[in-house]
Amino acid sequence: MNRPVVIIPDLHGRADLLAAAIGYAGDTWGPDTHFLSLGDAIDRGLHSQGCAELLLELHQQGRATLLMGNHERMAWEGVKWYRRFRETGDPQDYRRALEGFRWWMGNGGESVRRELGGLTLERFPAPLAEYLDSLRRVVYVTASGEVEGQPPAGLSVLVAHASPPVAHRQYPNPEAAALWLRPFDGPFPLPPGVTYSVHGHTPVQSPVQVDRHVYLDLGAYETGRLALLPVNVLSPPPVTILYGPGDPGAARRYAAFGEALPTRPVPLPAAY
Repeated sequence: MNRPVVIIPDLHGRADLLAAAIGYAGDTWGPDTHFLSLGDAIDRGLHSQGCAELLLELHQQGRATLLMGNHERMAWEGVKWYRRFRETGDPQDYRRALEGFRWWMGNGGESVRRELGGLTLERFPAPLAEYLDSLRRVVYVTASGEVEGQPPAGLSVLVAHASPPVAHRQYPNPEAAALWLRPFDGPFPLPPGVTYSVHGHTPVQSPVQVDRHVYLDLGAYETGRLALLPVNVLSPPPVTILYGPGDPGAARRYAAFGEALPTRPVPLPAAY
């Protein structure tokens, strides 16, 4: 296997930018491009279900690896316990399901309910549930473009939503920490052979590197700017930034930290 792998950070319902990214990547890096979604494809924006369906289609075609973000984790909590309730009939499982559903609704899920014209655990959309079931937590990309679940023998890039998987006082489970930690909780240790790690989760004004950690979330849902990073295991290459409809000035509210990475701006033509 020898294929380009392109990382796509937090979309938050911007299905239009996802479609543009797929078209741009095919034109730029070729039809064999494999997409690696950093998670948080849902909530906040107007087309969460569209994002989930398009990513799931790519995944089913073998063209994408999908990671869980903290927003998907909240969405999954209610679904997980409701499925348990359907098996056990235990009212405590149903209570946990409702608590999980409220957790998600209070932290972005309400936008999905509005988008769909209503949403309950009993009538949870099958494509959205299937999308949640397809998500992974942490992966490693090799020089040849393979995506592994464990650190490989050679050089690789670690990719997770928020941070590398590390034990933390708030999150004893390292894979849980990888969904929630912020850059100021680091720098984080990396396994042998991992040259750097790539994350979203924390909105930044421009793609940055802190120690050996790269952060790509440009707040696409409101700024209209979406970063694309083609993986190079030796060092982070320049980041392509697609410019679609939005308010780039909203990024002034985001944190400014780290070392800015070289970028290549690409205004999106109508064709995308």
